Amino acid sequence: MKNKKLSLADFGGGCFWGVEEAFRTEAKGSKTTVGYEGGHVDHPTYEQVCAHNTGHAETVQIEFDADKISYEKLLDIFFEHHDPTQLNMQGADVGENYRSVIFYHNDAQRDAATERIKQLESSKKYKNPIVTQVVPAQTFWKAEEYHQQYLHKRNLGVC
Repeated sequence: MKNKKLSLADFGGGCFWGVEEAFRTEAKGSKTTVGYEGGHVDHPTYEQVCAHNTGHAETVQIEFDADKISYEKLLDIFFEHHDPTQLNMQGADVGENYRSVIFYHNDAQRDAATERIKQLESSKKYKNPIVTQVVPAQTFWKAEEYHQQYLHKRNLGVC
């Protein structure tokens, strides 16, 4: 049997623990990894990112088989599990590391993301404008091991 090439999708929507748990449970068969993306420091640490010195967003990278789950479904999960109208924050978490951002890996992902945002804005689902950034994928730096599947390993379910 031939190995199937998997695709990558990167999303930042607040604290990566909750975002990762949503994708882990709803994007069955996909692999999730939490990390940092979109900043200017190589190999950032959690402490550096939380000190707001790196420009990185807490990000979840999903490795997925597009024959089993579509990128559009991943967008659905992303928008269902955070508030895309909050600038540089989610709930009590404040700072650019908690921004709403989609890091696209190709033109098809960029187009799907911008189209979904247009659809959501037209639907009037949100009172305020969507502030989700749609930007090219950058270097994804894997977070420290204790952050990987943080909620699942502790049987917490949600943040």
